[in-house]
Amino acid sequence: MAQIIRSLAKTLGKPIKCKGAVCRGAGEALVIEEIEVATPKAYEVRIKVLCTSLCHSDLTYWKGLEGPRGVFPRIFGHEAVGMVESVGDNVVEVKEGDIVIPFFHPNCEECWDCKSKESNICSKFPFGGLGMPRDGTSRFTDSKGEIVHNFIKVSSFIEYTVVDICNLVKINPDFPLDKACLLSCGVPTGIGAAWKTAKVKKGSTVAIFGLGAIGLAVAEGARISGAAKIIGIDLNPQKFKLGSKFGVTDFINPKDCGNRPVNEVIKEMTDGGADYCFECVGLASLMNLAFTSCRNGSGKTIILGIEMNGTPLSLGCYELLRGKTITGSIFGGIKAKTDIPILAQSYIDKELHLDDFITHEVNFEDINEAFDLLIQGKSLRCIIWMGR
Repeated sequence: MAQIIRSLAKTLGKPIKCKGAVCRGAGEALVIEEIEVATPKAYEVRIKVLCTSLCHSDLTYWKGLEGPRGVFPRIFGHEAVGMVESVGDNVVEVKEGDIVIPFFHPNCEECWDCKSKESNICSKFPFGGLGMPRDGTSRFTDSKGEIVHNFIKVSSFIEYTVVDICNLVKINPDFPLDKACLLSCGVPTGIGAAWKTAKVKKGSTVAIFGLGAIGLAVAEGARISGAAKIIGIDLNPQKFKLGSKFGVTDFINPKDCGNRPVNEVIKEMTDGGADYCFECVGLASLMNLAFTSCRNGSGKTIILGIEMNGTPLSLGCYELLRGKTITGSIFGGIKAKTDIPILAQSYIDKELHLDDFITHEVNFEDINEAFDLLIQGKSLRCIIWMGR
């Protein structure tokens, strides 16, 4: 680490030419190219990426989306940990050599929403859009001098990247780097949904639809919160053994239910319906199923999955009149600047389980293997090591 710090001084105030994994078209393999990374502007930080991981959101955008969100060429990646190489004007909370975690969901700590206990939706820098949050431009150009686009404010599939200070949090330099990656997106989203959005109570019952990385993180959050019964619903029977590591106590494979609707099975298992239901797949049909599986009068349904087919959600008014609630949750209600350090400390205190989320590791030049593993459903999180 000391050697890395010494090498940073050579690049201060200068553009950096480094290796980046560029995707030039929807579904195309990433190609390692030489990319020039500009110096950070005001309120920006240039970081040396130490390791990064592949999230399902990267895969979704890589497959291609319609409209301005589907632009190419692009540098994906948004779960990472890095070392500050240089800072722009007006940056005071981090300095050269600090270890930092970038995150996709802005947290300016200045707007009404960031100051409020009721919201984590930054109104100063709303989620979405292309480029850097303050001017919408990219900090990347290729060997021909052409723009390479940013990805959700991070772009970590490159040796150096530039991130706005509202998308960055400093962590303890002794924290394990591979575990730090996990605190950028998926794991906080699931844990936060149980902890911050649902506020799962001790002794309660929880049903989780979809046991991917986010669903398992929901289970982990529910376990830490003291839920008595955590039911995982998934078509893959191998997910129960994996889920048990994160607190899943019961498992339902819809294929094994015969003609019985899953919501009826859940109601029988929970004496009338789960206290909390979480949809972690992104299908309107499952969102409806989750809603009908929760308890009358007090049941809460939390939607984490983005509807993959664009199908609108349609709810029966009679179900709503029974006193149930349904809400969406982005980044699990997490306010990154304050909550990511809390999660990191929880791991140090051996309360939070992170190790089992890491199923594979590859070197940067083998980044396409990480995509293959996720497409095949073989990995939860694959750590991609830079320069190892």
